[in-house]
Amino acid sequence: MGNPIHSLDWLHRAPHASGLDRIEAYFAGFAFDPHRHDTYAIGRTLFGVQSFHYRGGTTHSLPGTTMVIHPDETHDGRAGSDEGFKYRMIYVEPALIQQILGGQPLPFIPGGLSTDPRLHRASEVLLQSLDCPIDPMQEQDAMFDLAHALSDASGALIRRKSFDYIAAERAREFIHSALGRSITLDEIADHAGRDRWALSRDFRLLFGTSPYRYLTMRRLDLVRHLLAQGQSLVDAAMTAGFTDQSHMTRQFRSTYGMPPSRWVKMLGR
Repeated sequence: MGNPIHSLDWLHRAPHASGLDRIEAYFAGFAFDPHRHDTYAIGRTLFGVQSFHYRGGTTHSLPGTTMVIHPDETHDGRAGSDEGFKYRMIYVEPALIQQILGGQPLPFIPGGLSTDPRLHRASEVLLQSLDCPIDPMQEQDAMFDLAHALSDASGALIRRKSFDYIAAERAREFIHSALGRSITLDEIADHAGRDRWALSRDFRLLFGTSPYRYLTMRRLDLVRHLLAQGQSLVDAAMTAGFTDQSHMTRQFRSTYGMPPSRWVKMLGR
């Protein structure tokens, strides 16, 4: 038997501003299955206790701390107290962090939770109420502060690595240009001007996931956009380049910890 889903659960999404995904949600008990996504998930628990398994341990997020789930790290979620939990989260593409930091290994926060006041202050603007729109210039300024606060809070030392940021960025741009068709790693590597295995290593280091996972996630981004507009599951799957609805559903659940039908229901559609 699966985990019980409460009718009181809800999820709200803010309108996209320059690609930044902002949500606020409440879960009374079970929230989502183990899953992973190729973005940073940075957020705060507003009340209650948010408990999740992460990198072999159990973390309990309380108000006043900052959650930082690293790209492509498996985690789940459930209430750690009877009152349930409410939280806000932003999902930040590693590519955006790289544009600010200039091609460094991604900052990593051990345990997925930080009490660093620099990170708490830097995330304040981006984690404010969804009712408060964020001016585009204000968002860019806040993202700059957040990227550097992540680097500082992680204790990262800037070291020269033998990676090719320019080639990895070429590969990322090519993936975006080819979402509607089948592509291979060799083809991506040819466009990037880099050996395929060296490119795969650099891509993981700089963007936090593999080229294949990055392509899949961009297709799932499109699926969520289409579902939020009212398209059917089958139409969204086909438009986004999946082979069929079942394929899309498997990838969706693996990435977001719930099937797309539940996600649509929580949006109130």
